[in-house]
This record gives sequence, structure tokens and C-alpha cells, in this order.
Amino acid sequence: MLHIKRTTAKLRKKLKAVKKLKFWGKRKEEVIPPAPPIPIPRGYRTVERTALYEPFAHAVIVQNPATGEFKYILDELQLDPFEQGIYDRILEILLAEIRSPKEEIKDPRVFFDTEAKKIIEKYRISLGWLADVSWSKILYHAERDLVGFGQIDALMRDANIEDISCDGVGKPVYVWHRKYENLESNLFFREDEELDNLMVKLVHMAGKHVSSAFPIVDASLPGKHRLAVCYRREVTPFGTTFTIRKFREDPYSIIDLINLGTLSEEIAAYFWVGLENRASIMVLGGTAAGKTTALNALACLIKPGSKLLTIEETAELNLPHENWVSFISRRSYGLGENQAGEVSLFDLVKASMRHRPDYLIVGEVRGSEAYVLFQALATGHGGMCTMHAESLNSAVRRLTQKPMDIAPAYIPLMNLVGIIRRVHLPKAGEMKAYRRITSVDEIADYEKYQKVFEWEPASDNFSSSLSRSLLLSDMSKRLGVSQHDLTEEMERRKNVLGWMRRRNIRSYRDVAQVITEYYSRPKEFYEKKVEPVVSAKSP
Repeated sequence: MLHIKRTTAKLRKKLKAVKKLKFWGKRKEEVIPPAPPIPIPRGYRTVERTALYEPFAHAVIVQNPATGEFKYILDELQLDPFEQGIYDRILEILLAEIRSPKEEIKDPRVFFDTEAKKIIEKYRISLGWLADVSWSKILYHAERDLVGFGQIDALMRDANIEDISCDGVGKPVYVWHRKYENLESNLFFREDEELDNLMVKLVHMAGKHVSSAFPIVDASLPGKHRLAVCYRREVTPFGTTFTIRKFREDPYSIIDLINLGTLSEEIAAYFWVGLENRASIMVLGGTAAGKTTALNALACLIKPGSKLLTIEETAELNLPHENWVSFISRRSYGLGENQAGEVSLFDLVKASMRHRPDYLIVGEVRGSEAYVLFQALATGHGGMCTMHAESLNSAVRRLTQKPMDIAPAYIPLMNLVGIIRRVHLPKAGEMKAYRRITSVDEIADYEKYQKVFEWEPASDNFSSSLSRSLLLSDMSKRLGVSQHDLTEEMERRKNVLGWMRRRNIRSYRDVAQVITEYYSRPKEFYEKKVEPVVSAKSP
């Protein structure tokens, strides 16, 4: 649960921010109401309908039969003119009378809903007669605008949406849907002030500042959703733009990725054995390829009890380990060369060495922090990171040039490199997007790589070259065991992963619990639980 002071401060900040924005130098009747979503386009047919907040908001996927184009329609109950007038008055009353909580609360929305109902009940007779359904609509809009995410609140409730973006005033909001990919929605902002005020509110909710002097913001919203804003027309001619990368409360586990076909059980078992022996791993890929998701799932395979330290610009990683420290960088609001107060990724990676982590995990390397990370690898720490690159060769070129400036002799310190891509495959008669780890390479030396796994697009399967694995050979020498023994251990762990799949153990915490149990008593766990299932499956 949240601490009393933190919760009180956050809720008070939200309420004050909305009050400042809603009535900024305007009389109440001059406030521009939000633009209502446009109706379903004529000629489109409904493909799918999902309740977002029953009965107030629904998501409707529609398709143009002539072109096959899909659109995302937000079907949200709107206030009629009379209800809007009551809403404006009750909003002012709520802002004046609602008080921050005196005790710990789990959810500010629940607290607001309870307090707002009391206040509405107190004033509803004096404000004029309205049916109960109208008061429910008013309460929904008040919650949405005061403690929610404003006009995009319903979109934030849609579990199928990965990204929400707006390219400026008068332009439709776009969403990235897990099933239908990039979709134009029926939501738009018709005035600069409407969009600007929403972004100021969201940035304040994230505990950051945005203005014409500091128009670019990258922040984490409540719920760890990632917000990127370019404010007003300082850096874009179309007005304020934003993109929200939604955070999954239940992140993908390694079992989820196997079920989705992103990687195979054999690849996961290979990474599992490597991580146990402090192999360093880098995940490469383009924008929205799934790098952070893959990194998070792989990090959950690290031995329980290990001390993990994650370093990110915005918090995206979510690990089940108890001994986990999360560092987040802080930007400076100084002008010119005055960067007082800034805490960069470089500073955090350097400071992390004093915490003696078993594994140092950097969300994404793109600058001088890569140099310190490789220095940490040279001193025996385990390391994981992601980087924007489409191939191993291009990644190495970036690493060895400024601003990373890694010496070629240090490149082999990064033992494994997995490349993940978003690919399109024909499924059920149509092309759909999927994420696949297209290759896993071992780095033997600078410009000397050994491919151990490769994705075959034609069959959508993975081919293996483990017999030529340099990493397994090196580990067998260090551990004093044969490579055959290591391969057998990989096979057992592959069967453990398959056992979890068959039992539908997929939550990242449940998966972590099984991994913990396997580490504590591997022989007993395998013989009693996994082996009988494997034997029954074998012919």
C-alpha cells in the first residue's frame, strides 16, 4: 500500500493541477468542453466490441469491407448540454470540498469515488433534478478528468492497447492494438488549449515539469506507463504531440514468450544455464520490437537470491527477485551547459559498482554508460542490456564508436546477443505481426561470432547449432564438468519449462517460484514432478 504522505501529496497535486487548468483565467462558462468522439463511419461493420468500463466506455473495432481497413472506435457515454452544465458546477464544488486522505489507501480512484458520492449527495437537490443515470455519468466524467487520464482514460483501460499517440491538434489519436496493430481512433483534440492542458496534467501526475522553456519530457505515469511529450509548437509545427507506452501490470514471463513463439524452450533453457554462470546478454532490435519485454523475461531466470540492480531512464522492468534495486535517471532543467542536478545513466552505472550487484541490468545503452557497463563486465559482474540495432555487426560498430567508445578488446565481454524483430507471418489466411528472436549469437572475439540458434521464417521454427557452442565449452572447463553434462542439464531445464507450459504456469511470479524450487532441490523436483510427465509423453 502507498504511504500516507505520498498518497496525500499525489492526490492533492492532481486536484490542484486540474483546478489550475480547468479555470485558468477563464470564467466557468468559457471553458471549452472536450471534443466528443465521432460516431462509427458509415459503411463500416463492427468486428469486435470490448467493455472498458461498463457501462460508460466500450472499444469497438470496425472494418471497411471495401478496403479491409480497421479503425478503433471509442464508444463513450457523453454528457448532454444540461448534464454538462451540472458537471461544470459540481466539478468546482468537488475541487473546493474534497480533502486528501488521512489514512493509507490502495487506490486514489476508489477514495475519490467514495468522497465524490458523499459531496454529490449533499448538493444534488440544490443543483437541480437529475436522474440517477445522469449522476452516474457525471461521476464517471469527474473521476476520469480529476484522478484519471482525462480524455484518454478509457484508452488506458484497454488491455489490448500497447501504445497511444497523438500527432497534434485536429489529428486523430492512434493506438497500437495487440491484434490489429496500428489503428486510427475516433478521438481527437480540436483546440491547442485542450491538448496542452491534458499534457500538463499528465506530466504533473508523473512528478515532472513541462513548459515552453522545457518542451520535451520523458516520464513515467502512475502505473509505470511511459510518457513522451513534445509541448506546444516549440519543436513541432502541429502543436503538442505525445506517445504513451503502456506498462503491463502482469509482464510477459518466459513461458508467455514461449507460448507466443518468440523463442523456443531450448533457447530459453540455453539462456537459463548461461545466466546461472554469469553470462552477459545483450538484446538487439528496432523500436517496439520487444527488447525490454524479452530482457525482463530473461532476467527472471537469474538465480533467486542474486543481487540485481537495474538502471533505466523510465521504469519499465519488473522483476520478482527480493534482492533487487531499481535506479532511475534524472534529467536537469538547467539551460545551456548548466546541467545542475542531472543524474545520468552514466552516473548511475558508475555508482552501481559500490552496491556490489551480481547482475547489472541497463534498460538501454546509447551513450557513455556503455563504457562503464563494459568496465563492470571486465571486473566479473554479470550484465544485461538492450540496444537499438538491427544486426550484430551494426551493434558492434555503434559500441566501438563515440559516444560509447568501447575498445574492440572489450567486445567479447558481452557473451550472448539475441536479436528480436517484429515479423509478419501468414496465419489463418491473413498476415499478422509477431515478435521472434531471429538469432542468438555468441561473441568469441571482435568480429568473430558463433551463431547457436536461428529462426527459420518458412517453418516458423528455430534451428540449433549447439554442438559448436563456444560458451558451453568454456563453461564446462570452468565448472569442471563435461559439455555432455551441461547439455543434459539444458535438456532437464527445457523439460521444466515444458512442464510449466502444460500446467499453464505463466505468471512471472509463479514462474519465479518454480525456478526457485528447482534451484533449491533440482534432483528431487525433477524426479517427482517433471520426469513422470516427460516419461508419459515419450512413446
